[in-house]
Amino acid sequence: MVVQTRRRDPRDQAARETLEDYTLRFAPRSYRRWKPSVVATTALGGIAYLADFSIGAGIGLAHGTLNALVAILVAAVIIFVTGLPLAYYGARYNLDLDLITRGAGFGYYGSVLTSVIFGSFTFIFFATEGAIMAQGLQVGLGVPLWLGYLITTLIVIPLVVYGMKALSKLQVWTTPLWLLLMVGPLGYLVVVDPGSVSSWLAFTGESGGGLNAASVMLGAGVALSLMAQIGEQIDYLRFMPPRTEQNRRSWWASVLVAGPGWVLFGAVKQATGAFLAFFIMGVAGAAATEPVQQFTGIYELFLPAWLAIPLAVVLVVLSQVKINVTNAYSGSLAWTNSFTRITRRYPGRIVFVLLNLLVALVLMEANMFAFLNSVLSFYANCAIAWVVVVATDIAVNKYLLGLSPKEPEFRRGMLHAVNPVGVVAFLASAGISIAMYFGAFGAVVQPYSPIAAVLIAAVLTPLLAAVTRGRYYLRRTDDGIAEPRFDADGTPVATTYRCDVCEQDFERPDVLASAVPDTIICSLCVTTDRTGTHVLPAT
Repeated sequence: MVVQTRRRDPRDQAARETLEDYTLRFAPRSYRRWKPSVVATTALGGIAYLADFSIGAGIGLAHGTLNALVAILVAAVIIFVTGLPLAYYGARYNLDLDLITRGAGFGYYGSVLTSVIFGSFTFIFFATEGAIMAQGLQVGLGVPLWLGYLITTLIVIPLVVYGMKALSKLQVWTTPLWLLLMVGPLGYLVVVDPGSVSSWLAFTGESGGGLNAASVMLGAGVALSLMAQIGEQIDYLRFMPPRTEQNRRSWWASVLVAGPGWVLFGAVKQATGAFLAFFIMGVAGAAATEPVQQFTGIYELFLPAWLAIPLAVVLVVLSQVKINVTNAYSGSLAWTNSFTRITRRYPGRIVFVLLNLLVALVLMEANMFAFLNSVLSFYANCAIAWVVVVATDIAVNKYLLGLSPKEPEFRRGMLHAVNPVGVVAFLASAGISIAMYFGAFGAVVQPYSPIAAVLIAAVLTPLLAAVTRGRYYLRRTDDGIAEPRFDADGTPVATTYRCDVCEQDFERPDVLASAVPDTIICSLCVTTDRTGTHVLPAT
């Protein structure tokens, strides 16, 4: 009778649907068969986006080259430092950033806040990149913008529904062509017109002044909006193989390059965007921030217009497909994760792929690209607060102070619903910095809202952990299974257990004992347990 009940349980189908790319789950060793270099290449394929060029162009034209370069550097340093512990933790324990966030200060339901932040990041940047692709289609093929927006939305659906396997092939195969189209023309420009670089370095922008702290911080605030990109990098890095003595060097190199190292490529693209906008400013005018105009202008230096325009369009389309499959994929994970926890129902990831794309399409049709920097400046404060809180909890609370459990926990019943350490630090950091951004504390400190978000989150996170003595991290320390989840080296154990609800096999980190005697349950089945029958009691 028990077996019949389990087979009728809708969690059976939910569990099966998540096994393509382990949506909402620990990524098991049996699935992680890629080499570190392949995972890294796949992850870096997601940074092919051209929004960096627009961001850099906007900062450079508004504040001048010197201020723009310093702003880009400040943002890159902050993003790299905060991204390092997150990338390591995701690759080491094979979890996405939402699962990490649950046990890194936010609690089981508290991390829904950050899932919304990350989900918003994905559709904001999908809309940004989609708008850039539509601009390319308009310039190259005469496609109306409204139709271009629709095309850019629909084209990613067949690519993203198949998860990591399809995405890895797409990113690896298209990267060489993308690099050739991107780097070749820029190298040519610098060689044939070296004087343009010195002229650009002397450019003072609309402000007309020299190095200025307020201008630097305003520019850095826009660039820091990309901080949440580390979440998309981790969506790939969670598929890293176990770290061993044999692959240690390649493992670390891949994590560093494809994790926080993404920002090095991003910073170069932002600086390049500022340069290209300056170079074509007299010809393109207000359109100088549009990547398709930037690259068309460069290609036309050494190619006839009939070839230059199509090549620029190919670059734009290729770049946008590479990044927007990642935006759609990561966004679907974030929204599915939140919905499943709140409602205890798993509707299927494809539902949220379509929802994410619909929201992005609405933003594109509303011409969000026209006020991109304003949107990103506001959003940056929320993204910074989240990422810095989690990074600080890992680096300081877990490894330095020992106030947070070192090994990750994400399963329902093992965590408190809300952990005030992360939630309060996040709300304080985001709330105060947003108030600063809107001028609540005066115009003098207004440009410094991003730095305020960083400092508040970095200070409050260990302070609150110390005040609460870490007692809100774990609801219980024993999951009812005798075998540890991690071996002596800290590597996730690969022993498989059968879930008695969905009757699927899962590796040790993804299962726990049920409150029903002599029963094992997987993490998703306990998440979707609507009655709470299987949830272990607190200890």
